[in-house]
Amino acid sequence: MIKIQNVKKSFRGNVALQDLSLQVNKGEILGLLGANGAGKTTTINLLLGFVAPDQGSLHINELDVRNNTAEVRQRVGYIPENVNLYEYLSGLENLDYFCRLAGLKYSRSELAGFLDTTGLEGAAHDKKVAEYSKGMRQKVGIAIAYAKKATVYLLDEPASGLDPLASNELSGILRKLADEGAAILMASHDIFRVREVCDRIGILRSGQLIQELAAADVTANELEKLYLKFMKS
Repeated sequence: MIKIQNVKKSFRGNVALQDLSLQVNKGEILGLLGANGAGKTTTINLLLGFVAPDQGSLHINELDVRNNTAEVRQRVGYIPENVNLYEYLSGLENLDYFCRLAGLKYSRSELAGFLDTTGLEGAAHDKKVAEYSKGMRQKVGIAIAYAKKATVYLLDEPASGLDPLASNELSGILRKLADEGAAILMASHDIFRVREVCDRIGILRSGQLIQELAAADVTANELEKLYLKFMKS
């Protein structure tokens, strides 16, 4: 479970988050919508312990992030917008390396299975990452998070660089993880992807959560109109 209570964060006098409170329960996907600078990435960085809040608290599975950063990171699967991989290693070798860093050892067939699940073609498994497109790199990043079998997943623009088929496959993976009991927070400006995959949607503007609603209560077009209304006001 993810719980954020009354969090404030500023950088050099510029307010990034203003009294943010939200919760993501087990088996639930919450999508954070907002323009660049709205505070989406700051929220995820706070949950990962990369930065500390000026005020408020953040908990993952009832652990205070600030006081248990290392343990929290072990329990979290993180997918950034730009996945950093070793270019001289293959996709499968990268996956194996990052799994071992997390204390996980898988057979070659198991590693290949994770990559297959994310939609990376078998022929690409043993190619050097230097030959990969951005979308292919993203799929390896998704496989790294998926292989951790985490209970909490934090995603920052996870569909960036993915073609429509791969993006749809990602939605299926996230839904499967949630059905297995994971709590998922996904930051995005992809209105239609958020509407499709999330249970609840929060709209951030200038560091404030200005609207939270159930995805089932709005169509994609209604959500787009609502989002644009808030962005213009």
